[in-house]
Amino acid sequence: MISCDKAALICDKAQYNEASFFDKAKLKLHMLICKACTTHAKKNATLTSLCKEAKLKSLTENEKNVMKKQIENQL
Repeated sequence: MISCDKAALICDKAQYNEASFFDKAKLKLHMLICKACTTHAKKNATLTSLCKEAKLKSLTENEKNVMKKQIENQL
């Protein structure tokens, strides 16, 4: 039996297809017993899908540097 902390870590990895088959099997067994981790997995999946739908964009390094310079000039 794995701990809830370990289950949460595997759950996060599974969301991004980074968990091994063996880890996923351990997570499934844990979630049969632990309703808190089952709830966490559902909320995690919902959050991941909402982030994908939002089409979030991060700044490029160049855009970050320009923004830093603007802030420094205003101070």
